[in-house]
Amino acid sequence: MSIAAALVSLLSSTGGAAIGMTADPGAAAASGQALAVLFAPAEEAIGSGGAEDEAAAAGRVAAVAPAPRADDAPVAAMPATSPAPVQLALALEEPVPEVRAATPASAPAPAAPVQLAFALEDASAARGQPPADDEEAQPDAAVAGPPAPPSNERAAPPPTPGEQEPLQDRRRPDDHSVLPDPVRQENPGAIRSPPPEAFPSDHVPIPDRWRLIQTLGIVRERWWDPYNQNTLKGDRPICYPSNTSEEHQRTFGCRAARALGLDGHDWFLSLTGISDTVIEPRSFPTPALFVINPGENDLLGRGNSIAAAQTFIFSASLIKGSTTYRPPDVEWRLTLAAQANYVDVPVRRILNIRPSRDSNRFDYALGVQEAFLDYHFKNTSYRYDFYSIRVGIQPWQEDFRGFLFNDNQLGVRLFMNRDNNRWQFNFAAFWRLEKDTNSGLNNLFQSPRDDWVLTANVYRQDFPLLNVTSTASVTWNINREKNEVEIDDNGFPARPSVIGNVRSRSYDAVYLGYGMDGHFNRLNITAQVYGLFGQDRDNTFTGRPARISAFFAAAEPSYDFNWIRLRGSALYASGDGDPFDDVQHGFDAIFENPIFAGADTSYWIRQTVPFVGGARAVALNGRNGLLNSLRSTKEQGQSNFVNPGTMLLGVGADFDILPQLRLSTNLNHLWFENTTVLERLRQQCCIRRDIGWDASAAIIYRPFMTQNIILRLSGALLQPGAGFRDLFTTEPRDKRYYSVLFNATLTY
Repeated sequence: MSIAAALVSLLSSTGGAAIGMTADPGAAAASGQALAVLFAPAEEAIGSGGAEDEAAAAGRVAAVAPAPRADDAPVAAMPATSPAPVQLALALEEPVPEVRAATPASAPAPAAPVQLAFALEDASAARGQPPADDEEAQPDAAVAGPPAPPSNERAAPPPTPGEQEPLQDRRRPDDHSVLPDPVRQENPGAIRSPPPEAFPSDHVPIPDRWRLIQTLGIVRERWWDPYNQNTLKGDRPICYPSNTSEEHQRTFGCRAARALGLDGHDWFLSLTGISDTVIEPRSFPTPALFVINPGENDLLGRGNSIAAAQTFIFSASLIKGSTTYRPPDVEWRLTLAAQANYVDVPVRRILNIRPSRDSNRFDYALGVQEAFLDYHFKNTSYRYDFYSIRVGIQPWQEDFRGFLFNDNQLGVRLFMNRDNNRWQFNFAAFWRLEKDTNSGLNNLFQSPRDDWVLTANVYRQDFPLLNVTSTASVTWNINREKNEVEIDDNGFPARPSVIGNVRSRSYDAVYLGYGMDGHFNRLNITAQVYGLFGQDRDNTFTGRPARISAFFAAAEPSYDFNWIRLRGSALYASGDGDPFDDVQHGFDAIFENPIFAGADTSYWIRQTVPFVGGARAVALNGRNGLLNSLRSTKEQGQSNFVNPGTMLLGVGADFDILPQLRLSTNLNHLWFENTTVLERLRQQCCIRRDIGWDASAAIIYRPFMTQNIILRLSGALLQPGAGFRDLFTTEPRDKRYYSVLFNATLTY
């Protein structure tokens, strides 16, 4: 037995006793409160008298003194009234059988042993308590022989594992007990219920997981409640073939499943309804194309106007498969949008080319925004990497912020992922649909345009750095509308634009892009660059074929701390410096809808500023767009690569005041990249580049902290710069333009 083990055994048997160390064993014995442990060579025996044996047998303790040398004095006996300390005597080697007295003075003096003494005070004495009745003081004596070792110490070996009872719910190794029958999978995606004997008597198997909550009576389904289990929101299958009750089979879901030929218990229906309300007072430079009153300025009219729109969106998705952990096997989706809109402007011929029409307009439209089939070919890994194809009218966003192509168009898309979704691939082809002039919805009553978009992109997570996702893309816009003329619903020419030589065009534009989105600690970053190359078969100014070469870059860093996010914005789109050469340097997108620099809260992004003079029915920028493209309209016009370009620098901040309330602010400064095109069109010299300052703020309120009810009120102000005033010289020098937007979105 080791010394450390002996000390541990001593401490565990004496409770809260205190240990003291002394170099003088005699002093320890004289104190009456000590235990001396003496280690001596093997040839020296440890002896004791009969009295000591009786004391040890009674559990009493005496001091163990070292064997005295010839010149040592006898060890004094302990007082009879002292409480006896607990004793322990250890020998480093097995003791010899000979037993001799420990204290006679005439004994020969052996070699001096190495001595180590530990003093152990009695806990009850230290607390001032009297000793127990069976621990009365005993006369001083010596101890005869070492005490018996503790249990399992130099005694019987510990019990073998086979002799011990196993703990509950544990199985002994190599124990081949009879086990219940294994559970076998009868069909993919489902597991047969274990036999009844595998369950305790108080457990009952259930047929599926969707009816568990209803069976327990925890939730009662209500069709109008999207927050709890609801069949109309895809929380439960529309029909259970295993439920053969007449009441269930007569439900609308089961009858619809039989009518559509839907087999299986994993078909889900998800319905979504959205109400979007917009009220928008605004002002902008208004061209006075038709003069009513004598003496009125014949170039610019009064700029105040108001617009309102109410849009209802209904979407239905029929989905097959357990989509909690994997993509759906099949999805059919249909989304319809109906809109009624009203606009009132101060002068005529703004809303309609006919001067007999009033200066206000009420219109309505119905559009199909989504109608597609999504088919899942197969999974390629146990983590549900997959191949899928989607055919029909579907949403598409080319980059992280929607700078190039963000629209719902008719197309075919093959998409897949790899390496646990770290790689994502998309290959898509779109045939662009005509848009309704006043609502911007897809117009299915007209044939699609001779305009196609082929695109392929790849996304890679954690590249080039951790927490950053990169994307690379190539997009080819093929336009073959050279011999076509398109007049919009208000009588204005949409294609070709009434600018330059007013000739129809065809072009091929190829966009090579790279983007990144992610964060470095608290610093968030989103960036996108595009290189534009191609061929325009009819230059807007010369009518000759021209090469396209343009560039675009944008970045928005932001920093989060606590409930505040600070943002910065920078954008550059190249402009054309010589409209009469054979190279077009103006960058233009296919269909932009950017979420950038304040998005539609910003005045310049939200409003359309007409290009007055030098063109007809042409705008400097498009609605919900950033680029100064000189198009007829963003929805129905063609891309124009002879334009002044755009530059923007901005700052902003988002304040999450409450979980329900956010305040967003933005301040942007805008410039034309090059004004040569504007000077040629206006026949005006020295138009400066400064567009002005765009300041905006928005309050977003979500009363239930969800996306079901969103209320937004925003206001924006444009302070014109020198270049903007050069274009609109007849406006007052201190004229400012405003935009107020109230938007209420309700979602089921």
